Amino acid sequence: MTREAHAAPIDDVLDETRAWIENVVVGLGLCPFAQASITEGGLKMVRCDATDPEELASVLRNALLELRTDAGKAFDGCLVVHPNVLTEFESFNDFLDHADEILEATPRSGEFQIASFHPDYRFAETQPDDVGNYTNRSPYPMLHILREASVERALANFGDPAKIPERNVEQLESLGLDAVKKLLASCKRRD
Repeated sequence: MTREAHAAPIDDVLDETRAWIENVVVGLGLCPFAQASITEGGLKMVRCDATDPEELASVLRNALLELRTDAGKAFDGCLVVHPNVLTEFESFNDFLDHADEILEATPRSGEFQIASFHPDYRFAETQPDDVGNYTNRSPYPMLHILREASVERALANFGDPAKIPERNVEQLESLGLDAVKKLLASCKRRD
């Protein structure tokens, strides 16, 4: 059975994503500068109900253009959550090249970068249940558009940014795979 058959009601998707950000990303400190973005309202979240990759590409383009034209720089980034398309990780991973092309075709493309998250995220050369994969596992497939200037500001105040991925994996390993799985599952609502 595919995830498409279990699409959450419209009000649950963003609520579950917020719970994941608060409990996993910020709660475990996986992104040491996410807290400021969340508490200061710098993260815009968009639910994309696209059912095919081209619809998603259009929403991604629009989100990038909206961020680019946001004269007040009100948002540090935009999280595009897309529960009904690219639910299989291989298709999602293949789409990331297209997402980068969209980013590069956007005027002033150097202003942004895209981070990716998926329920079945898997880094190259890892086993499906390697705990390190959970640094990028989320309740739904999502693309996070980040404003480069905001990332640079946050990293300027952080010791050694290159060690963040290694530190995150070590933290998840210390919790153990079962605990990490339970924490991620706890972000999903039960019927």
